[in-house]
Amino acid sequence: MILFPAIDLKEGRCVRLVQGDMAQAVVFNDDPAAQGASFEAQGFSWLHVVDLDGAFAGAPMNAAAVEAILARVSLPVQLGGGIRDMKTLEAWLEKGVSRVIIGTAAVRDPAFVREAARRHPGKIAVGIDAKDGKVAVEGWAQTSSMNAEELGRRFEDAGVAAIIYTDIARDGILKGLNIPMTLALAQAVRIPVIASGGLASIEDVHRLLQPDCALLAGAITGRALYDGRIDPAAALAAIRTAERGASASSS
Repeated sequence: MILFPAIDLKEGRCVRLVQGDMAQAVVFNDDPAAQGASFEAQGFSWLHVVDLDGAFAGAPMNAAAVEAILARVSLPVQLGGGIRDMKTLEAWLEKGVSRVIIGTAAVRDPAFVREAARRHPGKIAVGIDAKDGKVAVEGWAQTSSMNAEELGRRFEDAGVAAIIYTDIARDGILKGLNIPMTLALAQAVRIPVIASGGLASIEDVHRLLQPDCALLAGAITGRALYDGRIDPAAALAAIRTAERGASASSS
């Protein structure tokens, strides 16, 4: 399981939101690149970066901050927020982004996702953000009529590398991941699912390492890292221990 530390960008700074509300943004670092370097030094293997302004605007709005992160770290970066056309997507891949997350466009323009996955195998993820069971779009400002499993199944044969599933009701409030809903999606599709929204403690990390969560590809953690509720060394050590145990039992 991969634990992805999150860097959410608003007006060039590293922030965390509460349930996707831009009015409830808490600034944690004025230097996102330094934050990325800190996560790399702590031993994380990936970065999860979101251009929050871009998600609302429908186009990149924090490009300078993202480029600074890419220049500063050697970790692979998955990036979402405002990526709604092939030109934007391919520009980010050319600049060194390892995986691009398509959210709103996955609902509005599924053919775009399919073509992107065909052109760039292994580099396209779909972001599914759920609000009261329905998929939210436009930076979570609007709710569609589609549910998460329906959207996930739409891309079963498209070659999508991962689905990042966020329970908006839990995002940023440190109430724990919505394991039942996340597992239901992971069981409904063959695409690897990454859990997001609400991861709050080392207990949540241990929960993700239980056998029933073995089909999950990873989880994203944000506010709990910034608040010091999760010790990165302890979390990564727990994951390594679980991986060694799984390897030993399978050999």
